[in-house]
Amino acid sequence: MMLSVTPAQRRFLRAQAHSLNPVVMVGYAGLTEAVVKETERSIASHELIKIKSHSRDKAERDGQMTEICETLGAAPVQHIGKILIVYRPAEKPRLVLPKD
Repeated sequence: MMLSVTPAQRRFLRAQAHSLNPVVMVGYAGLTEAVVKETERSIASHELIKIKSHSRDKAERDGQMTEICETLGAAPVQHIGKILIVYRPAEKPRLVLPKD
């Protein structure tokens, strides 16, 4: 199930992600099981991550973001160019999202 965030929370998360570097790369083979596992490990330890997709097709990147968020129970924050930003709160959240 995909997590949802309000527009104000999304804006806050985009600002927090600005200085981050991509920690997961989706290669030309697409979303393999190994990529999903690495994404799970990264989001569990960082909460907010950037993913770089090497796909040239925007619709395919949108599909990758949707699949990642549904599989991991995360929220899509932003898709800009080949960069996908994804958020899922940790058990002890480090980021405090605005209420609204």
